[in-house]
Amino acid sequence: ATFKVCKVSSLFGHRPNSSLFHHHHHLFPMACFRSLDGRLQVSHRKGLPHVIYCRLWRWPDLQSHHELRAVDHCEFAFHTKKDEVCVNPYHYQRVETPILPPVLVPRHTDIPAEFPPLDDYSPSIPENTNFPAGIEPQSNYIPETPPPGYLSEDGETNDHQLNHSMDTGSPSLSPNPVSPANSNLDLQPVTYCESAFWCSISYYELNQRVGETFHASQPSLTVDGFTDPSNSERFCLGLLSNVNRNSAVELTRRHIGRGVRLYYIGGEVFAECLSDSAIFVQSPNCNQRYGWHPATVCKIPPGCNLKIFNNQEFAALLAQSVNQGFEAVYQLTRMCTIRMSFVKGWGAEYRRQTVTSTPCWIELHLNGPLQWLDKVLTQMGSPSIHCSSVS
Repeated sequence: ATFKVCKVSSLFGHRPNSSLFHHHHHLFPMACFRSLDGRLQVSHRKGLPHVIYCRLWRWPDLQSHHELRAVDHCEFAFHTKKDEVCVNPYHYQRVETPILPPVLVPRHTDIPAEFPPLDDYSPSIPENTNFPAGIEPQSNYIPETPPPGYLSEDGETNDHQLNHSMDTGSPSLSPNPVSPANSNLDLQPVTYCESAFWCSISYYELNQRVGETFHASQPSLTVDGFTDPSNSERFCLGLLSNVNRNSAVELTRRHIGRGVRLYYIGGEVFAECLSDSAIFVQSPNCNQRYGWHPATVCKIPPGCNLKIFNNQEFAALLAQSVNQGFEAVYQLTRMCTIRMSFVKGWGAEYRRQTVTSTPCWIELHLNGPLQWLDKVLTQMGSPSIHCSSVS
């Protein structure tokens, strides 16, 4: 079915096989014409052509285009956005998870609290920002200068905007510098370890938690409105009952549909809106990257996706915060929590100003970063500001 949909122009006059792909992988690419929405339909499902070929010939477990990086010499690689797309699976490589440097932590030593505080996470009304409209199948229009932090349907970011925002809003990745106050301390390296469950997800209706927490063991999963009770790659909200559910919640639940797909790939977390209605995301890590207020809520329309967490950026921020003391490190626990609502948004531009006012929402806890924070805080000992019964 794949080869009927995608007419491949190549040096092969017949259906290629794996050995031919591999033998000629240094030659010119195998290209097919890019469709209006960039995807192919195979067996009633749509997908990106290079992902389909890579899954067919090299990596059966491939989940998303976020897992692929094109080789340097490929002229028609997917990210170049040309009229033809290379589908040679040997012109793509799997993205590897970067190794995070250990954080150097002083052993049970108070650090002077003379450093500037981190961004304010106070519970004020969150600001809002809008994802640009996704590319319609009937249109070839692509916004020329999307706001920083926004991705198109194929997941690419505007490089100029990204570089500018990274320069102003995100620390560089390097081992934490040792301040003069720490120079003579006994420093212990604390390393990052992956958790068996990379995130835990709780579902809420207004201010009430509903159902059990879902523990994600697979790198790709969906949170949807359907009813599969035993799929490790799906958290199905349609199963969950609530005696206090009102008509507004019921109506919203009917519109969740295919919901949101979450990927954890190469130390990065992505959220893709599969629903016919928008999703709304509050990610302090994402907001830090683009210089937004930490509580900003980002609207993601159907068919679009956004990087909502990056382990390397978090590692750099953690290394920086260690030099600012126990309280600064403890504040980073909020960065490991991501909130996401379905259909209805919240914030300054909405009549619902808190997430607990939205009918249906989920809260993600990123277990790997949280466990890393726990080890760092345990090593640091206790806060410099002591608490007593009369304080």
